[in-house]
Amino acid sequence: MRGGSVNTGNQARVGIVGARGHVGGELIPLLAAHPLFDLAYVSSRELDGQRVADYIDADVGDLRYSAPDHVDLPSLKADAVVLALPNGKAGLCVDAFDGAGADPGFQQPVIIDLSADYRFDDGWYYGLPELTRSRYDGQRRISNPGCYATAMQLLLAPIREWLDGPAQCFGVSGYSGAGTTPSDKNSVDLLRDNLMPYALTGHVHEREVSHRLNHPVHFMPHVAPHFRGLTITANMTLRSAFDVDAIRAIYRQRYANEPLIRVQDDAPWVSRIANRHHTEIGGFTLSTDGRRL
Repeated sequence: MRGGSVNTGNQARVGIVGARGHVGGELIPLLAAHPLFDLAYVSSRELDGQRVADYIDADVGDLRYSAPDHVDLPSLKADAVVLALPNGKAGLCVDAFDGAGADPGFQQPVIIDLSADYRFDDGWYYGLPELTRSRYDGQRRISNPGCYATAMQLLLAPIREWLDGPAQCFGVSGYSGAGTTPSDKNSVDLLRDNLMPYALTGHVHEREVSHRLNHPVHFMPHVAPHFRGLTITANMTLRSAFDVDAIRAIYRQRYANEPLIRVQDDAPWVSRIANRHHTEIGGFTLSTDGRRL
């Protein structure tokens, strides 16, 4: 039930597991306002029994947070389940649905995992539609890309075939990316007037992008004092010389039919894309020999 209305039968029932975090908090109003979706349940152990409307500005009626055990999730009969859990926690839920599949009357839901747990699993569809849309039809296990990994792949994919050596990516994100569990990376006091580097080698998004693009990436992430929005600056060596117009044309052609990607002349500003649905790519600059982008 959503906003006191009854599901008309034309809506897909969606459950969110791990709804207390930033992503869960964003999904609730999006799903609640969508005519094709009905929020079946939102789970949070910390907020169990409390009204969702007391925490989220969304028309959800008297919907309350619940805390079902993972083995009970299949019995809630959602058409789709979003796992918004920390890394390493999705497997118990997925195993519960796999176990329920032994019942011939059980309809497996679409499962969307937002963690890194299945991003390297070829049995799951990697949900970056601008790059993987051709493999989407019929998929029922969807692994959502990482935030930095999404930005890096959208930035590198159009020029991938011309790269000579690892791409160097300098990333800066707001502290929402560190989640809601208190840490140095989301402490407003520690971050004030600071830029905090972390995981400068082997970051999971570095491995994710290198795996997905089949090309090495060296990633240097940093956390900034702002809450939301991220930027990637890439430094790439090319196998042959280009001019800026040719580079810009490659990107514009690649994303010509992608409404959520905007290719522009100027470098993007985080403040102009935070809390919006689109991505901006720009600031193309070449060395005098045309081989360093």
